[in-house]
Amino acid sequence: MTATMPAPARAGTRTMAYAEAVREALASALESDPRVLLLGEDIGVYGGAFGVTGDLVHRFGADRVRDTPISELGIVGAAVGAALAGMRPIVEIQFSDFTAQAMDQIANQAAKIHYMLGGAASVPLVLRAPGGSGTGAAAQHSQSLEAWFAHVPGLKVVMPATPADAKGLLLAAVDDPNPVIVLEHKLLYRQSGPVPEGAYRTPLGVAEVRRRGAELTIVATGVMVSRALEAADQLAGEGIEATVVDPRTLTPLDTETLLTEVAATGRALLVQEAPRTAGFMAEVAALVAEGRAFGHLRAPVRRLCGLDVPIPYAPALERAAVPQVPDILAAARELVREW
Repeated sequence: MTATMPAPARAGTRTMAYAEAVREALASALESDPRVLLLGEDIGVYGGAFGVTGDLVHRFGADRVRDTPISELGIVGAAVGAALAGMRPIVEIQFSDFTAQAMDQIANQAAKIHYMLGGAASVPLVLRAPGGSGTGAAAQHSQSLEAWFAHVPGLKVVMPATPADAKGLLLAAVDDPNPVIVLEHKLLYRQSGPVPEGAYRTPLGVAEVRRRGAELTIVATGVMVSRALEAADQLAGEGIEATVVDPRTLTPLDTETLLTEVAATGRALLVQEAPRTAGFMAEVAALVAEGRAFGHLRAPVRRLCGLDVPIPYAPALERAAVPQVPDILAAARELVREW
């Protein structure tokens, strides 16, 4: 088997970088819907901290691509108000870590207004946030915070792992009447892959099986998807065939696909970059233990996670703090050969 990560089957597929795919989705949303506007620090002339928004301010103007003051609380608060007034704001937070400054607006306002008003109002807000380690940005700029958001009822959370999904999931998020958090791993911005032309959508709440094998199922999120696929290729050379499942959306989660694929192999290796304690993969492990896959297990569920430490600045320590391909290989071999 080969570790392919296919884009949706559509004509006119091109190869482009993840960041370019995000920009194309933003441009598509701005072109097709006058209610869409972008808000964030340095997203205008500067083009965004990671260059994602690029030349959009020149194409659509400063009224729709708005540079904001350095106040995450204010940015998200303004976006909540705009969404309630009928707009469809897309917020860029320079680093996902800075959402801590805006958590009242995210968790207590955006996530709850629809419910507290009995469905009389919606908050169609998208919040994009680069996360993860690997760039030497140290402890305050390198966290993986998906479990924070997944724990809040009323928020939808997506983690695109490919350029095709970076575009398709973002456009689906813009369509959604509820607030959606889009977590984009910084290391993925320069990775390239096939991206279909046109304004296609990747449905929220639908997982993707990136690879199939009979010996174990690896569930991975974000940048860990490509690492899991690389490990699966190497394992295949040793006679260990692995399935790799990318949830893509954490909430709502495609539990049917996850449980089906775990039941098919009887072994589950759950891989995340975030620290182990109370991480999202603990939720997946609980779902396996509580669901129909449990009776099919041939081995205990194994979590492979980041260490429970702040992300170090030193490159060697930074790599040691989160799972790498050799760690996935070792965990998979142990799971198959000892059980």
